[in-house]
Amino acid sequence: MVPDLAAGRKGGVDWSGRLVAAAFAPEGNWIVDVEIRLRVDGTQHRLVVDTRTTLLDALRERLGITSAKKGCDHGQCGACTILLDGRRANSCLALAVAHQDTDIVTAAGLADGQELHPLQRAFIDHDAFQCGYCTPGQLCSAVGMLQEAQAGWPSAVSRDLDADEVVLEEAEIAERMSGNLCRCAAYANIVPAIREVAGR
Repeated sequence: MVPDLAAGRKGGVDWSGRLVAAAFAPEGNWIVDVEIRLRVDGTQHRLVVDTRTTLLDALRERLGITSAKKGCDHGQCGACTILLDGRRANSCLALAVAHQDTDIVTAAGLADGQELHPLQRAFIDHDAFQCGYCTPGQLCSAVGMLQEAQAGWPSAVSRDLDADEVVLEEAEIAERMSGNLCRCAAYANIVPAIREVAGR
């Protein structure tokens, strides 16, 4: 849909049937709002967002789902890590409009009702957190990492790239979790917590 410059404002429906409103701001920038659907932790949400809105901002600012944390906002710290269709992703780098009909899981959605996810329980048992700010991202990343290892995906430190089974030793876990930083340096407890669950 091409906005009408003369009118200064144009609304319509794009090719997928979503409501679109475009406005020409006085400073010369286009502002485009789109109605989207997001399925987060098993619940469907409808909201109107600016097409530049990151998934992290949509979750936190628009939906009030605050388990994903805003750390660096550049995809370098991992505090915002969530699962998109089971694969870990930095939500600060993902646009909300690109993830309609994606199964989005935050750390808050890992538990099965009152039953904690095995990694959540292991983090508690191993005291694998201090301030807790990075913990939701660490948990989501660990869930995704275990699925990657189970699928046989090698890492930069895997000894045998053609092995059918990935052995999750400390170095392997540390490498696979290297995208998630912990300023409190709780790594000494995070790695054993993940290793315990990996060994089950």
